[in-house]
Amino acid sequence: MSAQPQPTAPRRKWTDIIAGLSLASVNIPQVLGYTRIAAMPAVTGLYTVLLPLVAFAAFGSSRHLVVAADSATAAIFSSAIGKMAPQGSPHYMALVSMTALLCAALLLVARVFRLGFLADFLSRTVLTGFLAGVGVQVCIAMLHDMLGVTVLTHNPLVQAYDTLRQIPQANLMVAALSAFTVGILMTGQRLAPHLPTGLCVVIGSIALSMGLNLPHHGVPTLGHVAGGLPHFGLPDVSWNELLALLPVAASCVFVIIAQSAATSRVFGERFHETVDENRDLLGLSAANIVAGLSGTFTVNGSPTQTAMAVRSGARSQVAQVTFACVTLTVLLFLTHPLEALPRCVLAGIVFTVAIGMIDLKSLRAIRQESPGEFWLAMTTAAVVVGVGVEEGIFLAIALSLFRHVRHSYEPHTMVLQQAAGTGILEALPAKNGLETVPGLIVFRFCADLFYANSTRFRQDLLTLVDHAPHPVRCVVLDASPVTDIDYSAAADLRDLIAQLQQRGITLIFGRVNVYLRLDIDRHHITPALGAGNIYPELHTALKAAHDILDGPAPSVRPS
Repeated sequence: MSAQPQPTAPRRKWTDIIAGLSLASVNIPQVLGYTRIAAMPAVTGLYTVLLPLVAFAAFGSSRHLVVAADSATAAIFSSAIGKMAPQGSPHYMALVSMTALLCAALLLVARVFRLGFLADFLSRTVLTGFLAGVGVQVCIAMLHDMLGVTVLTHNPLVQAYDTLRQIPQANLMVAALSAFTVGILMTGQRLAPHLPTGLCVVIGSIALSMGLNLPHHGVPTLGHVAGGLPHFGLPDVSWNELLALLPVAASCVFVIIAQSAATSRVFGERFHETVDENRDLLGLSAANIVAGLSGTFTVNGSPTQTAMAVRSGARSQVAQVTFACVTLTVLLFLTHPLEALPRCVLAGIVFTVAIGMIDLKSLRAIRQESPGEFWLAMTTAAVVVGVGVEEGIFLAIALSLFRHVRHSYEPHTMVLQQAAGTGILEALPAKNGLETVPGLIVFRFCADLFYANSTRFRQDLLTLVDHAPHPVRCVVLDASPVTDIDYSAAADLRDLIAQLQQRGITLIFGRVNVYLRLDIDRHHITPALGAGNIYPELHTALKAAHDILDGPAPSVRPS
């Protein structure tokens, strides 16, 4: 089959421009909705897809990543900064913009020290749980606007309780309009994902609001939306407030790095393109610098908006720059109609986005394949909803690391035995009573040796020796999984060698790789073990072990 011809550069550019127009039609309503999560004026949502998009296109490496407002980071800073200043106030907006600048500074530090690898410390499991928790929290936060009731608390569980308690006082017109919005958006996503359903809902609701004078019937609208270009300047924030914002910014940065890196990787692999994660950190830093200086909030690599761009046909950042140009046109000429947009419609748009963050399909797959990881994901989600987003992201990182350390602390241990009929060595889970041949145990410890698991290594090996069917004269360690030994583990290993030698048992290392050999020499294990008992292959180690078995039994040293 002949390869399909690739589009020429001019044709590719026009395709990206058309994709950018389509992207703008879908995502402008969405970024307006994110301002409800961020508790910022509606126009600041448009600012997130103006200069930040251009900044990332200039400095980032990903050809597909859309950097704009994001619900996860908006939920993090709004929940924390809402305790420092009244939401929507000028002081609150200054704190939000300063958080964006702090995120930019931390991302720049991450770029200088090449910390793009930090994204790997958030496992997909806990990240799925974290995003699900954020989705639930955002759904709860939007309910009171969708029902036309007032809720003053910031805690999601208390918000849910207060909202449910006020259902009898709900505004029926607001509730009906919200339900219609959610229904139309979810139906459009399922039946016609390529159509700009969100834009149609926004235009239709604005027309309905103007035609029926919905504010007169108790339906709140956005009200005044400032048009024109953003005003540039440093936010007025005190030193103590700056220090208080650092943990908030750090939480956002972890999400930005993890989410942006994961998104750029996915789409880079899809199109067989190389992504420089550290260069993307520079692009994300530049995007947040212009966001903070232009009076808007933290921006992030958005998985949903990136997927929308790719579905629209975007194959380069030309599409994102086109999106920014459309946003500029809206800011200069079309902000007045936005004033009539009902708040409940924006809440409904955000509600559907939040529902999309709850990936039930992935959660079911995790539960089927790994129940333990499923409960880690659910624990993360519960902490996000019950305690807070900031605490949830730190818990997600801690649980990811804990699971890794737990696997290293309790690795699989095996004994190699000869298979009946073939004589080929096969690995069986280690248990009392197993031996390779009478007098010989070939033991495999499936992890590096470090301070936390070295005691377990010694205990497991001695337990096998003590319960062997025949007196053990030689132990061969299949060291193929071991690439590193730290100082504490080396001290324990020297003690184990001495203990085995007192019992007349020779310890031999087989399949010793070059990294392990360097550690063995550096930690003075070679003199204790004997240079003749270290082999780079297993078969030579086994030959040495059989020579010992065929020789005279050694005398046992008195203990």
